[in-house]
Amino acid sequence: MAKLSMGLEGSANKVGVGIVTERGDILANVRRTFISPPGQGFLPRETAKHHQKHIVPLIAEALKQASIGPEQLDCVCFTQGPGMGGPLCSVAVAARTVAQLWKKPLIPVNHCVAHIEMGRLVTGVSDPVVLYVSGGNTQVISFTQGRYRIFGETIDIAVGNCLDRLARLIHLSNDPSPGYQIEQMAKQGKQLIELPYIVKGMDVSFSGLLSFMEEQLDDWLTRCGYSEADLCFSLQETVFSMLVEVTERAMAHCGQKDVLVVGGVGCNERLQSMVQVMAQERGGQAFCTDERFCIDNGAMIAWTGLLQYLHGGSKDILETGCTQRYRTDAVPIPWRCCDDSQYFTNP
Repeated sequence: MAKLSMGLEGSANKVGVGIVTERGDILANVRRTFISPPGQGFLPRETAKHHQKHIVPLIAEALKQASIGPEQLDCVCFTQGPGMGGPLCSVAVAARTVAQLWKKPLIPVNHCVAHIEMGRLVTGVSDPVVLYVSGGNTQVISFTQGRYRIFGETIDIAVGNCLDRLARLIHLSNDPSPGYQIEQMAKQGKQLIELPYIVKGMDVSFSGLLSFMEEQLDDWLTRCGYSEADLCFSLQETVFSMLVEVTERAMAHCGQKDVLVVGGVGCNERLQSMVQVMAQERGGQAFCTDERFCIDNGAMIAWTGLLQYLHGGSKDILETGCTQRYRTDAVPIPWRCCDDSQYFTNP
């Protein structure tokens, strides 16, 4: 019988539970999102309370959706970091509790690695350069010497945070997400505003660009005749161009033709199209997924945790503390030494 894993995710404003098999079949992938009022972000304490409210019902819902009982699980996995402290700890407590109640091994998972492995699973791509873009992380990654190595990253705020900040400035709705609202409004933009373009070697910077937009916002909207849609369009075009540039440079350095886009911002269709054009010009392909797998979810934790479990990655409960700063390149990846073909399915 195929081994089964349950994964609990709660590093930011989404709390999710997933159940997967060792063949990569996704039996359940349920989640809830904490949505703050327009013009506001989500605070750790409020987000933690949201996760505490929903995590137990989600566990029950996932088991029902997968049509299994707890006794059929082989391990329980959870996000150890990186992420927001309160939400991380809330979900970790739930994972520790059910693991002890059900007498199952407990597997702590790196959130960033889970995004990568989920992307590889659902797209079938074997060895791409990874563009990981989300609200809390922006990294260009390639696998070498047993780990996912970071070849470039943001030196200040993440690209998702940058987009979210503009959404708050112009009071866009946070439902389903501020980044989604930016994307939809950008489609109506007609004028490209010249914005600071800050690439430093393999790294990018967004805070200066954002400060510049904050300073000029009133003038642009009241005196220059630009619309809020123009602002969204211009921001997307600028920050995505920066990301495509450093991704292409990493591909040239690593000798790779394919790109995998993961993370919540990876749902953005404009970013996907820009990366696809760049990859095709290099004789490769861009591999992207939809909101089911780009956005934080429990299935990605279950899948990556199961890979760790199958390679001896279970931990004693005393070793499962959360860490808000958990580097992608701090995690050994022993399963990449195996034949990749056994891991890929198309859910």
